[in-house]
Amino acid sequence: MVYDYAVIAGYFLLVVGIGFTFKKMAAKSTSDYFRGGGRMLWWMVGSTAFMSQFSAWTFTGAAGKAFTDGFAVSLVFFANTFAYFCGWAYFSYRFRQMRVDTPTEGIKRRFGEQNELFFSCALIVFSFLNAGIWLNALGVFTSAVFEADINATIIATGLAVLFISVLSGAWGVVASDFVQTLVVAVVSIACAIVALVMVGGPVELVTQFPSGFVMGPDMNYGLLLVGTFIFFLAKQLITIMNLNDSFRFLNAKDSDNARKASLLAMVLMGVGSIIWFIPPWASAILYPDAAASYTELGSKAADAVYLVFARNAMPLGTVGLLLAALFAASMSSMDSALNKNSGIFIRSIYQPFLAKRNKVVDDKHLLHMGKLLSFISGLLVIVMALFFKSLKELSLFDLMMSFSVMIQVPILVPLIFGLFIKKTPSWAPWVTVMLGLFVSWFVRNVFTADVFATLVGLEEFTRREASDMNLILTIGSHLLITAGFFCLTSLFYQAEKDQYKLQTDEFFKDLETPVIADDQQDNYDRQQRHKLGSMVIYMGIGISIMALIPNPVWGRGIFIACSFTILVVGLLLKKSAKPQSNPLISH
Repeated sequence: MVYDYAVIAGYFLLVVGIGFTFKKMAAKSTSDYFRGGGRMLWWMVGSTAFMSQFSAWTFTGAAGKAFTDGFAVSLVFFANTFAYFCGWAYFSYRFRQMRVDTPTEGIKRRFGEQNELFFSCALIVFSFLNAGIWLNALGVFTSAVFEADINATIIATGLAVLFISVLSGAWGVVASDFVQTLVVAVVSIACAIVALVMVGGPVELVTQFPSGFVMGPDMNYGLLLVGTFIFFLAKQLITIMNLNDSFRFLNAKDSDNARKASLLAMVLMGVGSIIWFIPPWASAILYPDAAASYTELGSKAADAVYLVFARNAMPLGTVGLLLAALFAASMSSMDSALNKNSGIFIRSIYQPFLAKRNKVVDDKHLLHMGKLLSFISGLLVIVMALFFKSLKELSLFDLMMSFSVMIQVPILVPLIFGLFIKKTPSWAPWVTVMLGLFVSWFVRNVFTADVFATLVGLEEFTRREASDMNLILTIGSHLLITAGFFCLTSLFYQAEKDQYKLQTDEFFKDLETPVIADDQQDNYDRQQRHKLGSMVIYMGIGISIMALIPNPVWGRGIFIACSFTILVVGLLLKKSAKPQSNPLISH
């Protein structure tokens, strides 16, 4: 355990270093603090887009689902891959072309000031809840590792996340996301390779998986699995490619880099959809009683299966590296939420409030207020995580899915369909959200899976089938009723009564006009490569030191291979940061 503590301590030193390294780049203006001034390269933006869909929940709740149900959990992540493909094809560069600093400023340009305020409040509350679930997932896992009080774990971890978000804003958030992507990648690949070797290869993994690898247990209707996947495609497209989540691509230096960023996220998510879950799949064969190791977690015991695998199968120090990856994933999700919330509040609530009272404040004041808001937001997220910790009857997977489908989808429906349906009255977005929340309540409490089964003459669903059917019914209802209602509001649109018509027309014009980086961008490019190259090299050196831990030769070899890969990436970044000499100039 002492090696694990040392690894985690080293990782946090790296995080602190990233915060200080990028502090100056975020100290110039609110635009720099909230979105890096729109100066970031595609591989940084792509990493943060990927990591924003990746949290400790992936290694806990989703891993627990993979352990019990097999391949089905990958469908969620394949749907993410599809969403990022759509981002590359259509959404990502248009988001960058909105020419705003925060997502709610984009909402204002599309729907007007009233909807900007409504969605600002709704999205801030939603982000607190979502980040609370992520932090709760991390608390469950780390408390099991260290046999520590889960409340203390959640509080300590949440305070650590606060540091990087408050200190260096979007630059620190995105830079840490890139480094964290490397941590997640090396840990996941190393664990996947060892898992495949131990079970005898991919064929044995599939054939020996208990209760059926594809269908899993308690699933009598295979068509449900197909339906779940189809509706997941729609759900993840709505929840990833919308005006709120456009913040991922507002950081990009131009339209082309925004498209490349979405393509990178698509590739990472597509490959990861399989690699992440090989260890829990293998654990179902190798350690079928893994959940019994952490009975104190109750119904969430299966969520610690990654830990069981790392402790039993991987060399000493891997648990610490795994926890570093978990911290990385959760910190990425949380610090992005804190930074975005701060920007939304300052630009869409606080600044308009002052303007209505004829109070003019400079950008420096807004920057200080943004940092204060990030700090307060972090404290509120910790409170939410402690609340979710008390909901022991729900697994982390069910908690995330229920929350996402019931609350997130209704809020985001008008924020994606509004990009295609141009003529809508000003009341359409917020009324659509209200209707959507009612639809969620109705499906959960009235038109349930059991009611549906009775109507179509099917036998009573198992618990797993009922969960999947509820998901299908909820998403289907939102597509048919909530989205349908929003589209039909165009019948009530009257151009002569639309006070935002000119603003909306200008918004859609900009949406189709490419953003091209200015002549100052080259200096920003070199700074990003140089600073991140140094951080990556430090991380590579740290992992190489792990080869000194008394492990078998193959165990030391894993750490050497991981460190070599990371060092190569760091050195290439440093090399690319050097000014290019002009071959036309001779001496």
